[in-house]
Amino acid sequence: MRFLLEVTMDDEALAKDPAGELGRILRYWGGNLRHYALAPGDGSVIHDSEYREVGRWGVEDTD
Repeated sequence: MRFLLEVTMDDEALAKDPAGELGRILRYWGGNLRHYALAPGDGSVIHDSEYREVGRWGVEDTD
């Protein structure tokens, strides 16, 4: 399996404070992953601090 997290860095909040905003996204999703089985097909969209969609994470089967 492979865990993928993709975030578009040219979003307004990420352009203003890339390290701070990306850190917030990683902390939030790191804590939220316990609610998922982390099996292939699991995933969700990622939002910035202003709730704009900026990416996605997902689990893929590598076979």
